[in-house]
Amino acid sequence: MNAVVAAVAVMLVLSLCRVHVVVALIVGALTGGLLGGLGLENTLSTFQAGLGKGANIALSYALLGAFAVAIAKSGLAHALADKGLALVDSRRDSGSGLLKLMMLLVLLAVAISSQNILPIHIAFIPLLVPPLLFVMARLRLDRRAVACVLTFGLITPYMFLPVGFGGIFLNDILLANVADSGAQIEGINVMHAMALPALGMLCGLLVAVLVSYRKPRDYDQSLISEVERTGTRYNSLSLLVALVAVAAAFVIQLWLDSMIMGALAGFVIFSLSGVVRWREADDVFTEGMKMMAMIGFIMIAAAGFAEVMRETGAIKTLVDSSAAMIGDNRALAALLMLLVGLLITMGIGSSFSTIPIIAAIYVPLAMQLGFSPAAIVALVGTAAALGDAGSPASDSTLGPTAGLNVDGQHNHIWDTVVPTFLHYNLPLIAFGWLAVMVL
Repeated sequence: MNAVVAAVAVMLVLSLCRVHVVVALIVGALTGGLLGGLGLENTLSTFQAGLGKGANIALSYALLGAFAVAIAKSGLAHALADKGLALVDSRRDSGSGLLKLMMLLVLLAVAISSQNILPIHIAFIPLLVPPLLFVMARLRLDRRAVACVLTFGLITPYMFLPVGFGGIFLNDILLANVADSGAQIEGINVMHAMALPALGMLCGLLVAVLVSYRKPRDYDQSLISEVERTGTRYNSLSLLVALVAVAAAFVIQLWLDSMIMGALAGFVIFSLSGVVRWREADDVFTEGMKMMAMIGFIMIAAAGFAEVMRETGAIKTLVDSSAAMIGDNRALAALLMLLVGLLITMGIGSSFSTIPIIAAIYVPLAMQLGFSPAAIVALVGTAAALGDAGSPASDSTLGPTAGLNVDGQHNHIWDTVVPTFLHYNLPLIAFGWLAVMVL
């Protein structure tokens, strides 16, 4: 069996059996390394060498967690939650459906904005979502629907809109790697090429919200109250400081291109203003780092996993064996290349890192089969985006879980990973294949 297939399969099976994702990634990496002929010692050294590549993003998330706790101390998110609770009480049962829709639309808008207008990615989730859990519980809103909404907002903008993170993914990575691999991309409209895959994501979102998770679901509000305090004090000054800190973090992040410095600047503003008392600053910082620690460790472990997969050379073998099966069948070629992209991204956990791996192999093969440049862009872009939703190690699934599971009532695998896999990867395969065939 191919080492990459075996490693990803082991990781996914262990995750579905409720083994912690970090453990699943380590065991999967060991499995892939041993099957790939690296040997135990070389597998371990390669895995450890890869860990450092995830350190920067892990530290960024840790500091964003500290910033999130500081914002919570200011009462900004609780002020929004209080407004929501007041609306729930005023509408009673008659307006609950409308309020559910309004909440989902607000979360969707914020998630989309986090990729371009305010490019902070998943950092908004631990700020905004936990205080809203009371409102969700009162509305009996299924958190799986919320997870699907958040994941849609984190993925679809970068794979369709060439601004913010989308500018990096579509222009700097996708088009650049396709061009470097030999395809002619002059005159290619990347939004046109990725329109059908994005439409597949939209269809998945509508099915999740309107069909799969439409029914009410009850959560224990006493468990929420244990971790998310009600009655958090806030005033106009603390809210103003919060807005200034968020704006400063945004500006500094764009100026220095560093989430670390942006989050640190925001935390310093809270400390200097007195919203976070100086003697409490250490505890607040530690609490925030703990909140985001799981995401950080998973991202570090995923970097080690990815390094082992690259070192085995099994990714190229997997693609080559798929190419041998294809022959001149373009429809089968498109489908197999999409499925291979799904496997790679689910293991690595990053669509941005998948493109350089597959483009060098996919582009010449697609050109040989006679696919148009637009079809090649759609093929590589969709193959990379596949698996970002539904991967246990992707920040697009880890982020929603971090916000929705603060009270222990939202399982990462069964309430985020499985729902997003079913509602996004399956439509992406279908619509991505259609895009490749018609472009």
